[in-house]
Amino acid sequence: MSAGGSGGAGGTGKDRTGANETATGAGAEIEPGGGAGTNRTGDNAGRANTPTSASTGTPASAGTRAGAGTDGPRARGTGNGGTDRTNTAPAATTRRRGPVVAALMLGMALAALDGTIVSTAVPQIVGDLGGFSVFSWLFSGYLLAVTVTLPVYGKLSDTFGRKPVLIVGIVLFLAGSLLCAAAWNMASLIAFRVVQGLGGGALQGTIQTIAADLYPLKERPRIVSKLSTVWAVSAVAGPAVGGLIAAYADWRWIFLINLPVGVVALWLIGRHLVEPVRERGPRPRVDWPGALAIFLTGALLLTALVQGGVAWPWLSAPSLGLFAGSAAAAAMTVLIERRAAEPIIPGWVWRRRTIASVNLALGALGLLMIAPTVFLPTYAQSVLGLGPIAAGFVLSVMTLSWPVSAAYSNRLYNRIGFRNTSITGIGAALLILLAFPLLPYPGEPWQPALLMLLLGAALGFFQLPLIIGVQSTVPWAERGTTTASVLFCRQVGQSVGAALFGALANAVLAARLGGSGDLDSISHALADGTPSDGLRRAVASAVDHVFVGSAAAAGLALLVLVFLAPRRFPVIQEPAREDATG
Repeated sequence: MSAGGSGGAGGTGKDRTGANETATGAGAEIEPGGGAGTNRTGDNAGRANTPTSASTGTPASAGTRAGAGTDGPRARGTGNGGTDRTNTAPAATTRRRGPVVAALMLGMALAALDGTIVSTAVPQIVGDLGGFSVFSWLFSGYLLAVTVTLPVYGKLSDTFGRKPVLIVGIVLFLAGSLLCAAAWNMASLIAFRVVQGLGGGALQGTIQTIAADLYPLKERPRIVSKLSTVWAVSAVAGPAVGGLIAAYADWRWIFLINLPVGVVALWLIGRHLVEPVRERGPRPRVDWPGALAIFLTGALLLTALVQGGVAWPWLSAPSLGLFAGSAAAAAMTVLIERRAAEPIIPGWVWRRRTIASVNLALGALGLLMIAPTVFLPTYAQSVLGLGPIAAGFVLSVMTLSWPVSAAYSNRLYNRIGFRNTSITGIGAALLILLAFPLLPYPGEPWQPALLMLLLGAALGFFQLPLIIGVQSTVPWAERGTTTASVLFCRQVGQSVGAALFGALANAVLAARLGGSGDLDSISHALADGTPSDGLRRAVASAVDHVFVGSAAAAGLALLVLVFLAPRRFPVIQEPAREDATG
């Protein structure tokens, strides 16, 4: 595995397992530091296909041919019977790339600000609409809709193009925002949050895919770091903005401020993003039965994970019924997808060693992220005695170092490859997570803040090379599906982690407090005043156990990369791009 030319546009979408994957000993691999050379596959060297102009379909200049002055490394045959994997279809073009990047960042801001800005206004929302017992579904309903629609939007973007899918997603998100602002009770607000989530699924997956379309592999860390910076700024600014709106205006403005941001993003995308002209062929067939089956499976599973241990006990009839229903729906989904001509989740997503290993590794990332994002603020308030704003800062330093390390990760993976860079990052993250339980009690705020700063830097080196690497192993016609599968696995990992670590924390609290403690009692104690020393020590012990569990998830990701991921990612050589730099 290594850095190399990224996947460009085009491709047939056919399964390329076997001869093309490094797991079978055949196919193109990439050497770090490659320069001029020829693209060779199998035993015999063959010339790379000549890329065509995005606008005219005529052959591009000789300088764009594989190995002739390209930025990417050369491809190397690793077995018998390999086929030429150079990507020949044109990449997405823009009149100016700058406005499209601005639109992507605005669209990402819509999704990134959503959770942090709404959470601060929950007391005002509940005070106005009531429904305290179900307010958690303001977040769970949105998360469920985003997660289960990611694979669907990924396939649709490969079938119909990124632009129409992103436009539909923004329109849905804005419609949901407008409806949320007009909600008359908690039930209607939760329903409209689901509508928002239906648009949010298109935003998260399609924006990442367009970013990969616009930038060659050498430049891609710049755009990904910009998008990561949006998340970092949102994590810091979201609570402050939400608090100001809740304090000095009606909470409904939290949703209405999405409208001007989304309208600007829509205008920029519509005016400046120009996708490649596709060859005329049979009308695309959409696997709607598969999409509904995936939605049903995800809805049942995520509902069981979100509500289990909260609304009802884990071994109660509702939990067991939801898990059984999700298993039956999953079996039905497999049957439908096997028979579909164009399945929403194609089998090659899991048959290709590179994609499957990245999916598993980033699923483990979603699992381990629960410890710092969910439990650290409670630890900072109850154990360290910090206020909400200061507690948020302890966590936010992680979001500041993450995009910085991600932006510089290309300097490392260009030398040692995608897999080894990610192994370095997750190995460091494992040590940092194990260091958290060693902090003194009660300790100083700078101690966990320093660990979070280091953790963000480590995870930047872990996540970004995997996402960029896996996007670069597939052609344009498969990149949306591949990106969506990665994000889907990460989202599911977060849901599983929230349920698993929540149960673990409650069990530790109950043991330390004589069977009467849980996370809800901690929240009430914090709201009523300073918690007792016994409660503080119980919280510290519970969070320590959660961080050990998070370290175990990091260890799982490390094992996946060491034993399942190919040593070199089979990167597709990239054609010339005709877009302006803007």
